[in-house]
Amino acid sequence: MKRKVIRGAMALFILLAMVITQSISVSAAASKFVTSVNTTNKVVALTFDDGADGANTNKILDILAKNNVKATFFLTGSGANNHPQYIKNIAAKGHQLGNHSYTHPDFTKLTATQMKSELDRTEALIKSLTGKTTKPIFRAPFGAVNSTVLNGVGATGYGYTIQWNIDTIDWKGLTASQINTKVQTNIKPGSIVLMHTGAGAPGTPLALPTMISQLKVKGYKFVTVSQLLAYQNISTNKTYTVKSGDTLYSIARTYGVTVSALAAANNITNYSLIYVGQVLIIPGTTVTPPPSTTVKYTVKSGDTLYKIATMYNTTVAKIAAANNITNVNSIYVGQVLIIPTTTVTPPTTTVKYTVKSGDTLYKIATMYNTTVAKIAAANNITNVNSIYVGQVLTIPK
Repeated sequence: MKRKVIRGAMALFILLAMVITQSISVSAAASKFVTSVNTTNKVVALTFDDGADGANTNKILDILAKNNVKATFFLTGSGANNHPQYIKNIAAKGHQLGNHSYTHPDFTKLTATQMKSELDRTEALIKSLTGKTTKPIFRAPFGAVNSTVLNGVGATGYGYTIQWNIDTIDWKGLTASQINTKVQTNIKPGSIVLMHTGAGAPGTPLALPTMISQLKVKGYKFVTVSQLLAYQNISTNKTYTVKSGDTLYSIARTYGVTVSALAAANNITNYSLIYVGQVLIIPGTTVTPPPSTTVKYTVKSGDTLYKIATMYNTTVAKIAAANNITNVNSIYVGQVLIIPTTTVTPPTTTVKYTVKSGDTLYKIATMYNTTVAKIAAANNITNVNSIYVGQVLTIPK
C-alpha cells in the first residue's frame, strides 16, 4: 500500500513539474527582432561581431576612443576563450556587450536546449571576465532567425535579437573606401551597422575614422544598441480576443489590416493556428516619439527603477536604455540617471513602387531604407520571393 502511495505521489509530482515547466515556457516572451529603429533623430549604432581571432579589436577600440564613440560588441564564447584580454578591454572602454553564441552555429538548426546552452555558456564566461552581462541583446550567427529562434532566445532572457539594416560585408575583405561607401549610401536615422573585428575584415579599422567623421558632419550621434532602442516606435495597436469561428482572415478584414501584418505582429507562422481566448495584437499606425528633452535624477536610498519610472510617468525599459543599464536591479545611491521624456510626431506617409525586371524585395527594401518584412506586410505578401514585373508595391516608411 505504501509503495502505491509513494508511486502515486511521485507521478503527481512529475505531472506537476511538467505543467509548471510548460507554463513557464509558454509565458516566456519571444525575443523582439530589430533591424533598425524608426526615428527622425540622427542616431546610429555601430556594432561589431567578435569571432575566434578578434585581430583588429584593439585597433578598433583605439579609433572609437579617439572619436569619443561608444559602440556595441557581440561576443562569442570561443572568441572570449581565445583572447580574453581583448574582451576585458572592450568592457573597460565602456562599450555595450551582446551575446553572439559560444560556437557560432546556425540557431535555426538547434533545439531550445542547445540554444540555451550556447547563450548561457557565453554569458557565464563574459561575466567572469568583465563582471558585465550580455543581456538583453543577442545577435544570431549568420543572421539566421525564425520564430523558433526568437522564442528560444527570449526564454533564455534575451529580449532583443539585433539584426542590422547596413551590412558592410567587411568580412569579404572589402577596402576601406568600399565599406565607408556602403555606410554613407544607406545611412538613415536609427540605423544599425554591422562590422567585424577579425583579421578577415582588414578594411574596417581603416574605414572607421573617415566613416565616423563623415557621419558626424551629417549630424549623426553614435549610441549603443540599448540607447538606440529608446528611440523606437510607440504603437497605437489594439488587442482582440479570439472567439469561436474566428479566422485570421475574418479578424484582419474586420480591422482593415492584412493577414500577413496580423500574423507578423503576433509571431504567427501558421495562419490556421489560432485558438479561442487568444489575445491578438491588431497592428495599427505607429508614431515615432523621439526623446526631445531629458531630465536628470539622483538615486536615493530605497529607490528602484520601477519607482523612479512611475514617478516620471515613463517605463523601466526606457530609463535602462537611456542609461545603458543591463541589470535593472543594479542601481546605487548617488547614481545620476537620465530620465527620457518624449514628444510624439505624426506617422510618415507611404510611397508606391512599380517592380522592374531584376528587382527583389531585398533590393527594393534597401533602396527605400526599410525592411523586407515591412514591405511584405504592407502588401499582403506571404512568399517574399514571389513578386512580378509591373506589380505596384506600397513602400512603408
